[in-house]
Amino acid sequence: MTERPKEAFIDADYMVYKIGFSTKDETEAVACSRLQEQLFDLVYVTLKCDDYDAFITGKTNFRYETAVTHPYKGNRKSLERPKHYEALREKLISLGATVSENQEADDDVGIASTQYSGWIVHVDKDLNQLPGWHYNPIKGEEYYVTEEEGLRSFYTQLLTGDRIDNIVGLYGIGPVKAAKLLKGCKEEQELFRAVVEAYKAANEPIERVLENARLLFLLREKGQVWQPPTEK
Repeated sequence: MTERPKEAFIDADYMVYKIGFSTKDETEAVACSRLQEQLFDLVYVTLKCDDYDAFITGKTNFRYETAVTHPYKGNRKSLERPKHYEALREKLISLGATVSENQEADDDVGIASTQYSGWIVHVDKDLNQLPGWHYNPIKGEEYYVTEEEGLRSFYTQLLTGDRIDNIVGLYGIGPVKAAKLLKGCKEEQELFRAVVEAYKAANEPIERVLENARLLFLLREKGQVWQPPTEK
């Protein structure tokens, strides 16, 4: 376990929704002021960091073209946006937040946390594939993810899918069954083979493994395309 970092990499999409819904009866100015207050309290008081990089998701995303079997986030068409949505995004940008291009905010967090040591701040379990210090600001929970734990989290999702993003895994496979299928696997090649065998047993084509992996994998560098691990 490494030394606690002094910078925070924040998937800030959650702030827009959390604060937007909680200030629906407040003015835009109050909402933006509350966002700044909570952001600075998170970074400088709770995490005791010297600096932060915040990211919010833009309009373009390579995953929409990658998804063939099921439309990516196809179940989110009616997702309600909170009051002050645009104003809160603009406030984050004025405070230095970066808007992602052809990817998502959590990809930007993945790239930043691969290059530098920093807190990975998020409320989404998808980011548990990233090794390093994590902080969930809703639960007030901090924890450390090792390389092995991050890989296991990613391959678990390959089996279970991600209902929120409409990434369909294997029928009847939840976290418990996925853990059994991956039990004893240490190296990434072993995890990959176990997933492939599970897809074969379910009469699912290998192309589905690749599609789901490229949808679920968080980028570690710009423009990266996930590739299966090579045999040693």
